[in-house]
Amino acid sequence: MQRKAYAPGIAALLAALLAGCTGGSGDDGPTDDSNRGGTGTASAAAEPGRYRTLPEPCGAVGHSSLDELLPGIRQITDGEQREKAYEGEATVTYDTDRKVGCQWKVDSQQATDHLLVDFERVVSYDSAVSDDSQAEQLFAEKEAAAHLPEPTVTESTATESTAAGSTPTGSSSTAPSGSPSPSGTSSPSASAASTDLQPRVLEDVGDEAFLDDELSSSGSTAKQRTVTVAFRTSNVIVTIEYAEQPATVGVVPDSKEMQDRARKLASQLADSLSD
Repeated sequence: MQRKAYAPGIAALLAALLAGCTGGSGDDGPTDDSNRGGTGTASAAAEPGRYRTLPEPCGAVGHSSLDELLPGIRQITDGEQREKAYEGEATVTYDTDRKVGCQWKVDSQQATDHLLVDFERVVSYDSAVSDDSQAEQLFAEKEAAAHLPEPTVTESTATESTAAGSTPTGSSSTAPSGSPSPSGTSSPSASAASTDLQPRVLEDVGDEAFLDDELSSSGSTAKQRTVTVAFRTSNVIVTIEYAEQPATVGVVPDSKEMQDRARKLASQLADSLSD
């Protein structure tokens, strides 16, 4: 009869042991969460860039554009040589998914023209930084390296300032350098003509863009002008370098004409990337 008295005690002990095991397995969850920072959720990776590949660079510029940028092509009488000039020469690259380029060089009776088009696809290796953000940072460094001058007042901004009640261009308080300038020393149209062609940020190409214009200082040979237009579209950075050296010493390449040609090509390439 005394053995029966132990049965309820044994059952209670077994129940307690089972409950302890169940509670112990449930306690493992918070320990794992604390190892992940206590949030219980993983941080989301940054968005990848829009572009996963790059265009074929030597085919990115059409014949009509090359005719305009490299006038000497139309002066080549041999059909095979002219076709080879249109084809261009691919630049050396070790990863065509990341960086490609093509260059052209054509001589004419008036000048030698060079054209280089470079495409770079930016990829971020930091999971917290998107491809676009990485490309934006690299483009900012590229623009800073160009040492663009500070923007100056143009005819259009002077008109807007006058309409708003501000002091117009040419008064003693609006000299670009910050120092007073005598009234009447330059007309608004002359000021606009010079500032419109200076190296500057462009507002109408890609997500962001800039233009640089340099004239070589060589005195013994004809001066070479190099116009560079660079722009970014999402995670792709495109750089156009367009250079011309006249055949005659003393002749200076026309800045406006070269800038217009380079900007037109940049707009065409930006549109083709958006398609």
